[in-house]
Amino acid sequence: MRLARALEDKKYDVRLRDKLVADKKLEHKEVESYLQGLEDDQTRQTTTREAENKED
Repeated sequence: MRLARALEDKKYDVRLRDKLVADKKLEHKEVESYLQGLEDDQTRQTTTREAENKED
């Protein structure tokens, strides 16, 4: 079961996604739907400068 879950998660990995779409194993519509469903994590972002300042 864990293998199936891991493969499902990797299906949208940018390194595999384009190949799967080209091989017609994944539809472009599925990719767009997946991307639209992702939540926005902008509130948790940090910049390199912010991270450097925390270390001081």
